[in-house]
Amino acid sequence: MVRWGSLPCSSLLTAIVYLLLLPGWTLAEEQAAFDCHVSTEGANFDLTGLSGEHTLNRTRNTPPTKMVDSLRFNLCSDLKPQEDVAEGDQCPKGARACLTSVNQKSQESDRIISVITLAMASSTRSVTAGLSDPKFISILFAGPEYSSPSESTPTKQFLNVTVHCDPNSKSDPIFLSYDDSLLALEWRAPGGCPSEQSPEPPKDHDDKDDPKEENVGSGLGWFFLVILLAFAAYFGLGAYYNYSTYGARGKDLIPHRDFWQEVPYMLKDVISHLCSSVHPRRSSRGGYVAV
Repeated sequence: MVRWGSLPCSSLLTAIVYLLLLPGWTLAEEQAAFDCHVSTEGANFDLTGLSGEHTLNRTRNTPPTKMVDSLRFNLCSDLKPQEDVAEGDQCPKGARACLTSVNQKSQESDRIISVITLAMASSTRSVTAGLSDPKFISILFAGPEYSSPSESTPTKQFLNVTVHCDPNSKSDPIFLSYDDSLLALEWRAPGGCPSEQSPEPPKDHDDKDDPKEENVGSGLGWFFLVILLAFAAYFGLGAYYNYSTYGARGKDLIPHRDFWQEVPYMLKDVISHLCSSVHPRRSSRGGYVAV
């Protein structure tokens, strides 16, 4: 169990800031992962039909060798590690798209030249949608920077997936291009067809679950939490100061002890003064006050 009075000032302040920011961090983590459900411009797109791991290859002739670019991706969940590939030759945990370049030469073993992460589950993304013919949805995922040996500065990686509306069938994904920064994919599937969002029912202004009332309640809760934490920090830091500076023990650890002992008497005097001010006015009948 942690005792506030035994912590240094820096640790107490760090703990208070952590308690205040923890809900925001948790919410950000919960909203980060892409789940293949997209809502934009008043329409919904369901891309769960494109889930699963897919592999696409592109071959480039580089005599006397050839380069094979192999793309592994899964839009709806993280890629699983490959059992027959060393850990250093794979993309990190949480990757959604991984591009591996392999150099092949006859009578020699294949060599892995580069392993590039194009998209992460927590990566930022933007959405472009076409709601009239031709209907489509285009999603841009962002990956980490890749430091190429031939380039002096790291290059930001992106994955652009465009799904064209085809309500009757689903085609295989097509590897369109890769320019060392942006890899473009194209698909034809029912997931590219938008569906209108159902209108929200009218809200009753007398409903107890009014968001405005919830916001007010939440704001008051945060206010009192901050006040409580401020008092805890005041007494904790004050007790630590009295202990480390004066060697105080017991009640002497309370900061400004004399002031807090006088508080009940000050409140009593205030109440007595208010009562004496109100009582004569109530007891006077003819507009006179006894002297």
